[in-house]
Amino acid sequence: MPTKTTADDRLDRELVTLAAVLLVGAVAALLDTTVVSVALPRLSDEMGAPVATVQWVSTGYLLAMAVAIPAMGWLVDRLGARRTWLAALWCFLVGSLLCGAAWSVESLIAFRVLKGLGAGLVLPLVQAILAGAAGPARVGRVMAVVGIPGQLAPVVGPVVGGAVLSSLGWRWLFLVNVPVVAVALVAAHRHLPDTGRRVPTRLDLPGLALAAPGLAALLAGLAAAGRSADPADAPVVAATATGAALLAGFVLHARRRRERALLDVRLLRVGRFGAATASLFLFGVSLYGPLLVLPLFYERVHGATPDAVGWLLAPQGLGTMVGLWVAGRATDRVGARPVALAGTALVALATLPFRAAGPETPLAWLAAASAVRGAGLGAAGVAVLGGAYRDVPEPAVPRATSLLHVVQRIGASFGTAAMAVVLQRGLAAAGGDAPAEVAGAFRTAFGWSVGLALAALVPALALPRRPPPPASEVGRDLPGEQVLALDPAGLDPEQRREPVEVRHDL
Repeated sequence: MPTKTTADDRLDRELVTLAAVLLVGAVAALLDTTVVSVALPRLSDEMGAPVATVQWVSTGYLLAMAVAIPAMGWLVDRLGARRTWLAALWCFLVGSLLCGAAWSVESLIAFRVLKGLGAGLVLPLVQAILAGAAGPARVGRVMAVVGIPGQLAPVVGPVVGGAVLSSLGWRWLFLVNVPVVAVALVAAHRHLPDTGRRVPTRLDLPGLALAAPGLAALLAGLAAAGRSADPADAPVVAATATGAALLAGFVLHARRRRERALLDVRLLRVGRFGAATASLFLFGVSLYGPLLVLPLFYERVHGATPDAVGWLLAPQGLGTMVGLWVAGRATDRVGARPVALAGTALVALATLPFRAAGPETPLAWLAAASAVRGAGLGAAGVAVLGGAYRDVPEPAVPRATSLLHVVQRIGASFGTAAMAVVLQRGLAAAGGDAPAEVAGAFRTAFGWSVGLALAALVPALALPRRPPPPASEVGRDLPGEQVLALDPAGLDPEQRREPVEVRHDL
């Protein structure tokens, strides 16, 4: 029997307008995460830079997004949602213009980092602003609308990127966003209300000073290992050790600072949240690592043009859409663990055809494998996120969301850097540029992708194996000290809200 919709539950014109205004900015940021993937081979050739260096065009962008996300709640409290949204769009716009004018691979990487800081704020802000405006009764339907661009981006992004790259050149991959962001700025000035009180909260500057350079140094060490003949060279060891030490220092600092830390690492001990976080890290690795390898594979092994590469990458996006749709219902019916295991197994199995592929492998066969692989990625991602929140008390959900967003971006950065190292070493040892000679390097890289996907099965085994319980029973099976440790009464006075509500850092 259909439920009756009251006037208060209806998606009124004001809310629909707000969603449309925010989606214009979100579309630019979402497409930018995938549209550049087809350009990495061209950038490597035109700028005379190795793959291990060019991959920082993507890795730096993803890393900047990860750094920006934890600071969003502080910015909203200090500036308000409207000003933060406008500042994020301006940062993204200036970054796009500078990327289009880049004169070297180093300048392009630097400008992509600036652009990533804006994008890292844009995407979570869409969720936070709409969640606050919609209220509990309408937030599900609003988020379903918001999710449409996210599902289409993996499909449309590579196709648009390939078409722009073939007809206009790589600079227009960054400039094509400019008119979209300009429209988003005008619409926000006219229709985005300035709501919410401003609170003088403190930013965890020591945590930011430890986490951001720690991640950068660790990934820089990984990239240096790909360029060096000896992974034990002093620069490689120094960068890796420095990054590991800074991140270890951040964990110790965050544990002492508790909920006032940039990221609340105590949540990793709550129920199955730690296992879900590890799964999400490997999910980011499995999704974004091959996005670096696949365009290069199609161009160098099969001789595909950039616009053709875009269409060849589209089946994975279509498969992801199907996987998201099917797994969303399945997770609620059978539990997160079986869906996550099935999706992860699909990712590993569907990568095997690429592990054995060469110049003679039919593209139709590889496109079908990509679609299946995308379905596995979509299913695993939904199941992991569904299981992640099962044991998290409601007041801690915003902090858990920030942690999950950051971990996924770090996994994406790590996957891109790791695949670049493996591929760069393989290409250096190939002995030539002929398709048959370089195919072996790509087979090795895809072999690593299979191994990383299989590794994701281990933390997935710890996810909930049963469907979610009724809302009234959530959290009953948690140890008492875990619930009390995350109770809002124990929060810093600057972070308390009465009543408890969804915060800005979703």
